[in-house]
Amino acid sequence: MPPADIATPSDATTPHERRIDVEPGVDLRVLVRNPEASGTPFVLVHGLASNAHLWDGVAESLASAGHPVASVDQRGHGQSSKPDHGYDFATVTADLVAIIAALGFRRPIVAGQSWGGNVVIELAATNPDSVAGVVAVDGGFIELGTRFADWDECRAVLTPPRLVGTPLEVIESHMRRAHPHWPESGIRGALANFDVRPDGTIAPWLTLDRHLMILKALFDHRPSTLFPAITLPVLLVPADTGDVAWTHDKRTAVDDALAALPNGDAHWFSPADHDIHAQHPEPLAEVLRSFAARITSKEQSP
Repeated sequence: MPPADIATPSDATTPHERRIDVEPGVDLRVLVRNPEASGTPFVLVHGLASNAHLWDGVAESLASAGHPVASVDQRGHGQSSKPDHGYDFATVTADLVAIIAALGFRRPIVAGQSWGGNVVIELAATNPDSVAGVVAVDGGFIELGTRFADWDECRAVLTPPRLVGTPLEVIESHMRRAHPHWPESGIRGALANFDVRPDGTIAPWLTLDRHLMILKALFDHRPSTLFPAITLPVLLVPADTGDVAWTHDKRTAVDDALAALPNGDAHWFSPADHDIHAQHPEPLAEVLRSFAARITSKEQSP
């Protein structure tokens, strides 16, 4: 049975919002679907400057297939609390452990995209008893510290554009032109990255100072040092974006990760955008369901 504060919707794919305390004064918004279902639970974790709604298409598909699903607004993002601290990997993984416990999910599969992919790799390394397996969607192998000479160069290249005050209609028009093949769930999910002000202009939910704190933590993160000790099943889901040089480097990183992971596998999406979960929600949901089925089958084998 779900906790008493969850009202099970009549439609299993309809999200119910929960606020979960992860530390005093900090609570995170979690969108929960089909909490009483008997399938393997899933926790879905967004990337940097994103939000839980980017996972809507995937979450709806998983819930309709009989899985409990929770999509998380990480701290500083979306409708969650925005403290001025706690954007290091130890804290954001502790947030996920607290969410899993509060939901009553027993050893879910946790999937994260981009920065969220690195977060779930950290989770698998530091809290293996909390999860059955992790999926890193075009992330999990990101090591910015090896791509840039130093933090100053990384910050100069990857500091996001200043969008505060841009009309929503301009943002939406650009988004639709840039992603003409995305389903509506992906477009609406991406637009949910922004607070829409009364005058029709936007501001990112994630402020620039917090964005840079996360970017610095990602610059310092070395998932390659964690891979050999992770015995849980790990699925890497990289995107071949069509950028030949970058995809070549990514394939090398994925191959190196698979060589180091004791129980790793990969499923490429090609061609695909970095936001695979927004662009291809149904195919990605099928990959996640197959991963869950393989884990269940192995666990049940004599």
